[in-house]
Amino acid sequence: MKYNILLVMVCVSFFGLAQDSKNIDKSELYKNYREDQFYISATYNLLANKPNGVSQSGFSSGFHFGFIRDMPINKRRNVSLGLGIGLSTNSYNQNISILEIDNEFVYNTIDESEINVSKNKFTTYLIEVPFEFRWRTSTATDYSFWRIYSGFKVGYLFYNSSKFKSNVGDEKLSNIDDFNKIQYGLTLSVGYGTWNFHVYYGLNPIFDDNAQLDGEAIDMKSFKLGLMFYIL
Repeated sequence: MKYNILLVMVCVSFFGLAQDSKNIDKSELYKNYREDQFYISATYNLLANKPNGVSQSGFSSGFHFGFIRDMPINKRRNVSLGLGIGLSTNSYNQNISILEIDNEFVYNTIDESEINVSKNKFTTYLIEVPFEFRWRTSTATDYSFWRIYSGFKVGYLFYNSSKFKSNVGDEKLSNIDDFNKIQYGLTLSVGYGTWNFHVYYGLNPIFDDNAQLDGEAIDMKSFKLGLMFYIL
């Protein structure tokens, strides 16, 4: 009988210790819980505020990836601020030719009824700093949840290029001075689980005032629609 009582007491003690350990582990898990710190995105790139006669053709793509530090601001840790850094590459297929003549860049709208164009695009490469206000329905142990992340993104253009191929000749350029070095805009990511809709709207033009078409500045802005994937 004594041995039975002793055995019961030992089992109860171990069960209590296991529960305490489980509670401590769970408490530590929630204490250090962060979410969605790595991101990968693919977008379809549009040009907003296009000059008269300018149009897009083909598929203009963008690829973006980086790290965002998640900084929860409430006890449940489902509301947070995010600040990060990433890389972005964007192509824009359109009908503006960019030519270098006498060390100056000249912009013209292509008349495709006269010129057979096989490729005409410019591409930008940026280092980006995203800032987000984040709300989600997640917990430290729930990996499928709703999220709404709104924010602002600043990008530094470190490289650009343009390619023009036609029946009248080809032109390849890089590091064109007329691109704005600093590009910024608003962001929004909304989704559930793995799949998230993402939008970026540029607040300043892609080109500076030196890029002119028919005597007027090319005031086009970037508008991106796509999918965002968050990891860890």
